[in-house]
Amino acid sequence: MTEHPHRLAEVLVGLADTLGSDVDLDTHLGRVTAACVELLDARAAGALLALPDGTLRAAASGAVPELLPALDEEGPCLDCYRCAATTVVPDLARCDELWPRFAPRAREAGLHAAYAVPLRRGPQVIGALGVLRTGPGEPPERDLELARALADAAAIGVLQHRARREQELLAEQLQGALDSRVVVEQAKGLLAERWGVGVDEAFAALRRYARSHRMRVAELATRVLAGGFDTDRLRDGTP
Repeated sequence: MTEHPHRLAEVLVGLADTLGSDVDLDTHLGRVTAACVELLDARAAGALLALPDGTLRAAASGAVPELLPALDEEGPCLDCYRCAATTVVPDLARCDELWPRFAPRAREAGLHAAYAVPLRRGPQVIGALGVLRTGPGEPPERDLELARALADAAAIGVLQHRARREQELLAEQLQGALDSRVVVEQAKGLLAERWGVGVDEAFAALRRYARSHRMRVAELATRVLAGGFDTDRLRDGTP
């Protein structure tokens, strides 16, 4: 475990901050696992993240790139995520039956013990953070505590990232709706003036034509404003 509290604080803050536009989830997970290798008595680390659509995304740092394909299929991270509790494996030599792909590969890489802690924020568990060690045995309690702190900071970062993306998507949707509304209002005004009718009657003609031709009103309004469209067809509904 690190003896440099300033570095620990710096890492925890960095993991919790994913508000920058250049941070994506793969980068974030890579930082999480790299922090475990740097700060804990670990040769390697892996992370498993449950995406909103139900799929799992895995990342690894240290001596386990060959373990990455198995992380989301079996191993301490997957068991930890499923049970939403810390999983400690003092000896991977006893796990061949439980994890027939993961355990032998880990030992081939010189890794003989593992533990995993949930990525959680309150009751919400969104993944797991796994730490792999070269020597068998139980991890020190202070390493478990630090791993939980790293996992909590990482979970905050993931949820911040998701919240920002949801806000951006909502803003895009609202802007699109506003743009469509402006286009429709402009088309209504143009038709009302051209036909010498009220805007409600002009809008009714737009909507009627759009429905009969399976078009969005905003799409039809855009064509009207672009010119080259026979607007008299809107009044009588002809193709």
